[in-house]
Amino acid sequence: MRLFNKDLRLQDVTLMYLTVLATLVVILVASYQVDPAASPSRGGSTPTSTSTPVQLPYHMPLDPRGHLQLSWNISYPLQELYLEVRCSEMKHGLVLGMSDRGELTNADLVVLWDDGHQSFFGDAWSDSQGHVSLDSQQDYQLMDTRQTPEGFSLLFKRPFSTCDPRDYIIEEGTVHLIYGVLDQPIRSLQQLNLSQIETGVQRALLLRPDTPSPSLPRDVQTLEVRTPDITIPTQETTYWCHIFQLPPNMPKNHIVMYESVVTPGNEAIVHHMEVFECSPEMSTVPQYSGSCDSKMKPASLNYCRHVLAAWAMGAKSFYYPADAGLPLGGPASSRFLRLEVHYHNPLLISGRKDNSGVRLYHTPSLRRYDAGIMELGLVYTPVMAIPPREQNFHLTGFCTSKCTQTALPPGGINIFASQLHTHLAGRGVRTVLVRGGREVKVVQEDKHFSTHYQVTPLGTYCMHQQTHTHTQSFGIMEEMCVNYVHYYPRTQLELCKSNVDPGYLQKYFSFINRFQGGDVCSCGQTSVTDQFSSLSWDSFSGEVLNSLYNTAPISMACNQSSAKLFPGDWERQELPVVTSQLQRPRYPCEGGKLPSQSSEPTVVQPDRGEEV
Repeated sequence: MRLFNKDLRLQDVTLMYLTVLATLVVILVASYQVDPAASPSRGGSTPTSTSTPVQLPYHMPLDPRGHLQLSWNISYPLQELYLEVRCSEMKHGLVLGMSDRGELTNADLVVLWDDGHQSFFGDAWSDSQGHVSLDSQQDYQLMDTRQTPEGFSLLFKRPFSTCDPRDYIIEEGTVHLIYGVLDQPIRSLQQLNLSQIETGVQRALLLRPDTPSPSLPRDVQTLEVRTPDITIPTQETTYWCHIFQLPPNMPKNHIVMYESVVTPGNEAIVHHMEVFECSPEMSTVPQYSGSCDSKMKPASLNYCRHVLAAWAMGAKSFYYPADAGLPLGGPASSRFLRLEVHYHNPLLISGRKDNSGVRLYHTPSLRRYDAGIMELGLVYTPVMAIPPREQNFHLTGFCTSKCTQTALPPGGINIFASQLHTHLAGRGVRTVLVRGGREVKVVQEDKHFSTHYQVTPLGTYCMHQQTHTHTQSFGIMEEMCVNYVHYYPRTQLELCKSNVDPGYLQKYFSFINRFQGGDVCSCGQTSVTDQFSSLSWDSFSGEVLNSLYNTAPISMACNQSSAKLFPGDWERQELPVVTSQLQRPRYPCEGGKLPSQSSEPTVVQPDRGEEV
């Protein structure tokens, strides 16, 4: 009888819990009902508080057709993100979500849907099969809906971090956005499976520096580096290279700002653009305009690699600090620039004309400092390899204190921007300033890095995921780990990178060859690439290689702008040791304080023995 009473009590508690939970869900969903007939008109007002941003300054298309547009703004004081999705052809709902690499599974979602009678808005998530469920913790707050002649818009907000284990943490760096449209009504959200609707992936930097744009000088001039009205190829991915020549006898100017110039109608196809300066030692460069991957591309274009400007979809104008500018023109600069445009055309649209490019704002009134660009990370060499079948393999490149003390001025340099770069295997990049073996500042970190979305962050750590053995090289199928740091005042230090000592790598080949019972190692007689390819990769050989990279001496490339090393011994240098890493600040939902935003650049002072 006591057991029977116990069962009754358990049943009562269970029924009470389910009743309360069901009531909670109904209240949550009902509170987010959107009646299209009652949606605010064009003249209506958006329900906002006094601390809510009024403007949404950041914009980008989500889909290749441009039917879905995303706009957003950031409130660092409130640690909130405000997003608006505009749909030109709304049917029965839409999905916007975030996941680690753009997967449809295990994603954090916000969904607008209708059951044929009413519309609903809610915080949701997808499981490992893509099935969608309403989240028990509703962290997306609906702010406004509008139906206009241009389409339907949905405005909502969400904290950066919610402490909900099913929610994505919005951090600095690349965010992989997934989107989808609902063509039919659904009776309940549980009927929705993301694999059964039209979806896509877009990448964005949602968190941007909260700094005001400085004013431009009165004598500022513009120079547009654009493609010559080309026809975008009917293929998914195209890298187009175009050589541009500066006006003859152009004196030295300072670039103080640049922005994109995208041909109207191509906003969803022009993915990113870069402008490179050719080597000043080249007296002439062939006038080439065509695919960067074409066999007809002149080999001399490979020497046009000094970054002047970089833009990616969703980025705004780039401003230099008020007392610095990037040199353009004059006897020390090249007259030739290379524009590289990445076209992403998954719908294979044909006959589309384009003359997009970058507009440079420059002034003859030189500022106090020349700005420079320094390359950090790993040397382009096959001695740094990524074993196959590795989910997370870390490689680290160092800019040692010996190099900074040799090459940088006593007052140090000021880092104000940077551009990360890896190839297809890159998954995360982190650049930190180290002093006395302790991390003192993260220059920039991107935990969800994508080679398809690289915009403008001192060891530089790269995390890779790989299926085949890759080595460091220039080709897109080979791997890289680089950070282009923008700084001032400009120095002769053009490149500060490292790689494992080649002699110690040969000891690795010899050891693994004997361990695997192979023939006598021909180490040193064949290329490093061939030696890596001949290995029988398993977990042990991968772990030993990782241990080698983390303990063996390094070779430093402490290069001047002339590509020559600074005087000194740079071989078999002791591997810098980091004894203390910075801890991530806690979010408000974790009991932490709201972080303060600094608009000051990172200062690197060589007299303190700093390394990056």
